[in-house]
Amino acid sequence: MRRVGEVVRTAQGLAIVRSPDEHYPEIGTSVVDEGLASVGRVVDVFGPVERPYLAVDPHDRPAGLLGTKLYGE
Repeated sequence: MRRVGEVVRTAQGLAIVRSPDEHYPEIGTSVVDEGLASVGRVVDVFGPVERPYLAVDPHDRPAGLLGTKLYGE
């Protein structure tokens, strides 16, 4: 498992995750929280190449994910 980033905000039903560096998962990658519970799937990558943002389509309400560290393969 590799750290995907931390949920920094929500927008239009998506969790917006800030990547810690230029290495990020591909669109379609499943992501989990620190307890290895499935959170959702990456649906978009945008922003600066050095630390992009990821849009994650969560299984549940995204507001409960604020500040959560996410992981993926």
